[in-house]
Amino acid sequence: MANSTDNRPLAELITGLVSDVSILFRKEIHLAKAEASEKMSGALTGLEAFAAGLVFALAAIGVLLAALVRGLTAFLVARGFAEPTADSISSVVVGVVVALAAWGLISRGLAALRGENLKMDRTSASLRRDVQIVKERT
Repeated sequence: MANSTDNRPLAELITGLVSDVSILFRKEIHLAKAEASEKMSGALTGLEAFAAGLVFALAAIGVLLAALVRGLTAFLVARGFAEPTADSISSVVVGVVVALAAWGLISRGLAALRGENLKMDRTSASLRRDVQIVKERT
């Protein structure tokens, strides 16, 4: 014959509560691990975009400053500028364009790494519910 909840001894009720809390805790840990893994995956995607922006910025500086500065300098010299002046103007123009492209990529990567994207909302909501259930049972 099965005992009703009201007629069970206190020791049995406490054992059941401890068992339930233990199972609940293990499930919460599993949920936290899954959610943290998901959030880290998103953060890694942002980090990859950030790194790609840095690589692009370095490559652009190396290639564009070598090629575009010379081409723009030649164009400005053909238009009547002195070579040192044309070289300076060319360097500034190319540098600004490369800096703007790099800034855009780096900003995109940093936006993906903001704190809001790393919050574990489902785990914290589930933990709040679990605390409420344990409070109600005790």
